[in-house]
Amino acid sequence: MMATEREKMTAGQPYDQFDKELIDRRVLARKTLQAANQLPDNQQRNAAYKQLISDTGDDFFVEASFTFDYGWNIHIGDHFYGNYDMTFLDTCPITIGRNCYFGPNIGLYTPVHPLNAMARTHDVEMGAPITIGDNAWLGGRVTILPGVTLGNNVVVGAGSVVTKSFGDNVVIAGNPARVIKEIDNSETGNAKALQEWPDKLQK
Repeated sequence: MMATEREKMTAGQPYDQFDKELIDRRVLARKTLQAANQLPDNQQRNAAYKQLISDTGDDFFVEASFTFDYGWNIHIGDHFYGNYDMTFLDTCPITIGRNCYFGPNIGLYTPVHPLNAMARTHDVEMGAPITIGDNAWLGGRVTILPGVTLGNNVVVGAGSVVTKSFGDNVVIAGNPARVIKEIDNSETGNAKALQEWPDKLQK
C-alpha cells in the first residue's frame, strides 16, 4: 500500500506540501490557534492547545502565543512549561521529555529544504525530527534546527542556535551552540544544589 503524504512527511521523506489532508490540517490548526491564543483564561487556552497536539502529560502549561503546523507530530512529556511565543514546525516528530521548561520565543524547526536552488523552486519538502530529553531548560530565543537530539538534563543558554546533537548533563550556548560546562547531577551534585537552594528544594 502506498504511503500517504502525511506518512511520508512524518518519516522525513520528500512529500507534497499541497496535499489536501495536509492543507486542511494546517488551516484547522491556524484557525484553532488564532482563537486559542486570544483566550485570557489559562485553562481554556491550554485545553485548546491540547486538542491539536498528539500527546502531552496532564501537567501542561503554555503561555500565549503558541504556533505550530499540525500538532500531529508534537509529543510532550508531563510537567511542561512553555513561555510566550513558541513556534514548533512539526513536519517531523518533535519529542520533548518530562519536566522541561522553555523560555520565551523558542523555535523548534524540523523542515528541511534542498540546498540546490532548482530543487527548492520545485517545492521539494522533507524534514528531520527533534528530540529533547527529560529535565531540559531552554533559555529565551533558543532555536533548534532539524535533526537535533538533546540528552537529559540539558540547559541551553538564551539566544543559542543549536545545529547539532548533544548528550546528557551539559550547558550549551552560542551560535552555533557548543558545550560551555558539564552539570553534576550525581548524588553529590544534588546535595550541593540542595544547599544552594534550600528554601525551594527542601519543601
